[in-house]
Amino acid sequence: MFKIFGGKPKVFITDERHLENMESQMRMLPQTLNQLREYGVDDSKSLKLEFFFYTNTSDKAAALSEKLFENGYESAFEVSASNKKLFIVTGLTTPIQMTADRVIEWAGKMCVLGHRQDCEFDGWGTNPDQ
Repeated sequence: MFKIFGGKPKVFITDERHLENMESQMRMLPQTLNQLREYGVDDSKSLKLEFFFYTNTSDKAAALSEKLFENGYESAFEVSASNKKLFIVTGLTTPIQMTADRVIEWAGKMCVLGHRQDCEFDGWGTNPDQ
């Protein structure tokens, strides 16, 4: 078997993996929101969310970071500390109202946006004391 140099980079996240990841993200959301409720975050609170994506090329990471910036988010990318073959895209959103419907809608959009750039949405976090 020959290795081809140059050409199109390998697909990072297949359609199947994208759907599995989206389902996983949606399953985890209620737990995360419940934990935030324990810290006093109710539906009336709006918080900036920190997000994380992974991909396999700097070009894909840069393209996603640009799209996130166009949405008004802070965004940056770098080589992953845990795997030098991967790139991580991180950043902060504008404040998002912490209702279940709003966060679910946002997370779904992040999964889709990542997939369009061949990046996998790896989740989010926040500081309830913003």
